[in-house]
Amino acid sequence: MDLKDFTFDLPESLIAQEPLGERDSSRLMTVSKKDGAIGHRFFRDFPMCLRPGDLLVLNDTKVIPTRLLGAKPTGGKVELLLVEKTDAGVEEWKCLAKPAKGLKPGTKVLFDGVEGEMLGQDEEGLFICRFSSALDLEKIGKVPLPPYIKREATDADLSRYQTVFAGVDGAVAAPTAGLHFTGELLAVIKAMGVEVCHVTLHTGPGTFMPVRVEKIEEHRMMMERYRIDASVFSRVMKAKEEGRRVVAVGTTSTRALEACAASGLDSPALEGSTNLFIYPGYRFKVVDALLTNFHLPESTLLMLVSAFAGRELVLNAYKEAVRKEYRFFSYGDAMFIE
Repeated sequence: MDLKDFTFDLPESLIAQEPLGERDSSRLMTVSKKDGAIGHRFFRDFPMCLRPGDLLVLNDTKVIPTRLLGAKPTGGKVELLLVEKTDAGVEEWKCLAKPAKGLKPGTKVLFDGVEGEMLGQDEEGLFICRFSSALDLEKIGKVPLPPYIKREATDADLSRYQTVFAGVDGAVAAPTAGLHFTGELLAVIKAMGVEVCHVTLHTGPGTFMPVRVEKIEEHRMMMERYRIDASVFSRVMKAKEEGRRVVAVGTTSTRALEACAASGLDSPALEGSTNLFIYPGYRFKVVDALLTNFHLPESTLLMLVSAFAGRELVLNAYKEAVRKEYRFFSYGDAMFIE
């Protein structure tokens, strides 16, 4: 398929720059794969989209403040986005760097009193930086807001760019479909007989990386770490066997579940790293319904949603979202596809 098959016109004014005052006050578009019907609600009404017996799957990854601002001895500014620690046994991280030019092996950068030394790049093009001492990210790191949010992170982002059920450190981007939930709303959902469980996929910078090839099949995703407890997967299998819906909250939960079952439901890979790229033609093994935000044109996330619901239906829904001025991307509104 061609990259241009996943483009649409999006006014810049619809890209949400701030979260709403209340998490569940965002809007919710409902889309039916069966007949193409599109509906409009508020997210606080999401329980009305669920059925007793559904299994709601949340990604409990926690965003860590991995954006570091530093300078070379020459005074030149350097910004790093830490992606994940290496297996070197020391304070050594894979990272993105800006500006990348001039960061040759041996280059030193100072971050709030901690010296970093650039060691080169890995096979995915990520820089490797070794630090002289342990990093106190809570002190020197900043919230890694997405590049389309054109402002500096504030103290409010420390809580709002984080789900209320976040628990496992490791993400550099929030699983944004989960940002709409409140503790009270989850309590309502559980009380109506919906099972709620957690998986972990540490969202990496690849979620924002543009697709740079015309034929999307040639695109390669960056690796992301995931983990699913055996007890959780047993609940997934029980739901499938009993004909109950597995409702994935977000593309990250979806990728964790589908990566786990890539070799079949009877031989799950419960933990590891995945670069699973889901685009139209993919056959879903686990997920029956999907809650997601509205995504960038020509993005891998839009391709995943198109794989789930059909490209024509999704682009028609996006056209309707633009017409009705839904808010897009991380701090934007949500879509439920059943």
